[in-house]
Amino acid sequence: MSRGTGRLRRRFTLLLLLALLVVPTLDIAIIIGVGQLIGGWPTLALLVLESALGAVLVRREGARAWRELARALSSRRMPAGELSDAALVLVGGTLLLTPGFLTDLVGFFFVLPFTRPLARRALLRVIQRQVPLVRRPTNGTSGPTGWR
Repeated sequence: MSRGTGRLRRRFTLLLLLALLVVPTLDIAIIIGVGQLIGGWPTLALLVLESALGAVLVRREGARAWRELARALSSRRMPAGELSDAALVLVGGTLLLTPGFLTDLVGFFFVLPFTRPLARRALLRVIQRQVPLVRRPTNGTSGPTGWR
Protein backbone atom coordinates (compact mmCIF):
# COMPACT_ATOMS: atom_id res chain seq x y z
CA MET A 1 0.00 0.00 0.00
CA SER A 2 1.41 3.38 -0.96
CA ARG A 3 1.71 6.26 1.49
CA GLY A 4 -1.02 8.21 -0.30
CA THR A 5 -3.46 5.29 -0.11
CA GLY A 6 -2.77 4.78 3.58
CA ARG A 7 -3.26 8.46 4.32
CA LEU A 8 -6.52 8.49 2.36
CA ARG A 9 -7.75 5.40 4.21
CA ARG A 10 -6.92 6.94 7.61
CA ARG A 11 -8.68 10.18 6.65
CA PHE A 12 -11.76 8.27 5.49
CA THR A 13 -11.79 6.21 8.70
CA LEU A 14 -11.53 9.36 10.82
CA LEU A 15 -14.33 11.09 8.89
CA LEU A 16 -16.54 8.01 9.18
CA LEU A 17 -15.89 7.76 12.92
CA LEU A 18 -16.68 11.45 13.39
CA ALA A 19 -19.84 11.13 11.32
CA LEU A 20 -21.00 8.11 13.31
CA LEU A 21 -20.44 9.96 16.59
CA VAL A 22 -21.29 13.58 15.79
CA VAL A 23 -24.34 13.22 13.52
CA PRO A 24 -26.42 11.06 15.90
CA THR A 25 -25.44 13.30 18.82
CA LEU A 26 -26.53 16.42 16.94
CA ASP A 27 -29.75 14.72 15.81
CA ILE A 28 -30.61 13.72 19.39
CA ALA A 29 -29.86 17.24 20.64
CA ILE A 30 -32.08 18.75 17.93
CA ILE A 31 -34.89 16.28 18.66
CA ILE A 32 -34.70 17.14 22.38
CA GLY A 33 -34.70 20.86 21.59
CA VAL A 34 -37.70 20.56 19.26
CA GLY A 35 -39.43 18.35 21.84
CA GLN A 36 -38.96 20.99 24.51
CA LEU A 37 -40.24 23.65 22.13
CA ILE A 38 -43.37 21.94 20.74
CA GLY A 39 -43.79 18.88 22.98
CA GLY A 40 -42.91 15.21 22.74
CA TRP A 41 -45.90 13.88 20.79
CA PRO A 42 -45.87 16.64 18.15
CA THR A 43 -42.12 16.06 17.70
CA LEU A 44 -42.69 12.33 17.24
CA ALA A 45 -45.52 13.03 14.79
CA LEU A 46 -43.27 15.41 12.83
CA LEU A 47 -40.53 12.79 12.61
CA VAL A 48 -42.99 10.14 11.40
CA LEU A 49 -44.48 12.57 8.87
CA GLU A 50 -41.01 13.44 7.51
CA SER A 51 -40.17 9.75 7.16
CA ALA A 52 -43.45 9.01 5.36
CA LEU A 53 -42.98 11.96 2.99
CA GLY A 54 -39.39 10.86 2.43
CA ALA A 55 -40.49 7.32 1.55
CA VAL A 56 -42.94 8.64 -1.04
CA LEU A 57 -40.30 10.94 -2.54
CA VAL A 58 -37.65 8.22 -2.61
CA ARG A 59 -40.02 5.85 -4.37
CA ARG A 60 -40.88 8.45 -7.01
CA GLU A 61 -37.36 9.79 -7.53
CA GLY A 62 -35.81 6.33 -7.39
CA ALA A 63 -38.13 5.15 -10.17
CA ARG A 64 -37.27 8.26 -12.18
CA ALA A 65 -33.52 7.72 -11.67
CA TRP A 66 -33.90 4.07 -12.71
CA ARG A 67 -35.77 5.04 -15.91
CA GLU A 68 -33.12 7.63 -16.80
CA LEU A 69 -30.36 5.11 -16.16
CA ALA A 70 -32.08 2.53 -18.38
CA ARG A 71 -32.61 5.16 -21.09
CA ALA A 72 -28.92 6.14 -21.04
CA LEU A 73 -27.81 2.51 -21.22
CA SER A 74 -30.22 1.70 -24.06
CA SER A 75 -28.86 4.65 -26.04
CA ARG A 76 -25.32 3.31 -25.38
CA ARG A 77 -24.32 6.47 -23.55
CA MET A 78 -22.14 6.57 -20.43
CA PRO A 79 -24.65 7.12 -17.57
CA ALA A 80 -22.41 9.14 -15.22
CA GLY A 81 -25.06 11.70 -14.23
CA GLU A 82 -27.73 9.04 -13.95
CA LEU A 83 -25.53 6.88 -11.73
CA SER A 84 -24.76 9.81 -9.46
CA ASP A 85 -28.49 10.61 -9.24
CA ALA A 86 -29.28 7.00 -8.33
CA ALA A 87 -26.56 7.01 -5.66
CA LEU A 88 -27.78 10.32 -4.22
CA VAL A 89 -31.39 9.06 -4.09
CA LEU A 90 -30.21 5.86 -2.37
CA VAL A 91 -28.16 7.72 0.24
CA GLY A 92 -30.87 10.37 0.66
CA GLY A 93 -33.51 7.69 1.14
CA THR A 94 -31.41 6.01 3.80
CA LEU A 95 -30.99 9.32 5.61
CA LEU A 96 -34.73 10.08 5.36
CA LEU A 97 -35.62 6.75 6.96
CA THR A 98 -33.20 7.44 9.82
CA PRO A 99 -35.00 9.33 12.58
CA GLY A 100 -33.68 12.83 13.06
CA PHE A 101 -34.12 16.33 11.74
CA LEU A 102 -30.53 16.83 10.58
CA THR A 103 -30.43 13.56 8.64
CA ASP A 104 -33.84 14.36 7.13
CA LEU A 105 -32.61 17.76 5.98
CA VAL A 106 -29.62 16.25 4.21
CA GLY A 107 -31.77 13.40 2.88
CA PHE A 108 -34.29 15.80 1.35
CA PHE A 109 -31.39 17.78 -0.18
CA PHE A 110 -30.18 14.59 -1.91
CA VAL A 111 -33.61 13.38 -3.02
CA LEU A 112 -35.51 16.47 -4.15
CA PRO A 113 -35.15 16.99 -7.92
CA PHE A 114 -34.43 20.72 -7.64
CA THR A 115 -31.65 20.37 -5.03
CA ARG A 116 -30.08 17.14 -6.31
CA PRO A 117 -28.09 18.93 -9.07
CA LEU A 118 -26.38 20.99 -6.34
CA ALA A 119 -25.56 17.80 -4.43
CA ARG A 120 -24.34 16.19 -7.67
CA ARG A 121 -21.95 19.10 -8.33
CA ALA A 122 -20.65 18.92 -4.75
CA LEU A 123 -20.14 15.16 -5.15
CA LEU A 124 -18.21 15.74 -8.37
CA ARG A 125 -15.97 18.30 -6.64
CA VAL A 126 -15.21 15.84 -3.83
CA ILE A 127 -14.41 13.11 -6.34
CA GLN A 128 -12.20 15.42 -8.36
CA ARG A 129 -10.24 16.35 -5.24
CA GLN A 130 -9.82 12.74 -4.11
CA VAL A 131 -9.15 11.07 -7.47
CA PRO A 132 -6.49 12.89 -9.47
CA LEU A 133 -7.50 11.15 -12.72
CA VAL A 134 -10.89 12.87 -12.75
CA ARG A 135 -10.08 16.28 -14.18
CA ARG A 136 -12.25 19.23 -14.97
CA PRO A 137 -13.18 19.14 -18.66
CA THR A 138 -11.66 21.71 -20.96
CA ASN A 139 -14.15 21.28 -23.79
CA GLY A 140 -16.95 23.32 -22.22
CA THR A 141 -18.98 20.39 -20.86
CA SER A 142 -19.95 20.35 -17.23
CA GLY A 143 -17.96 17.25 -16.31
CA PRO A 144 -16.45 13.97 -17.41
CA THR A 145 -18.61 12.00 -19.82
CA GLY A 146 -21.74 14.01 -19.33
CA TRP A 147 -21.90 14.85 -15.64
CA ARG A 148 -24.60 17.44 -15.29
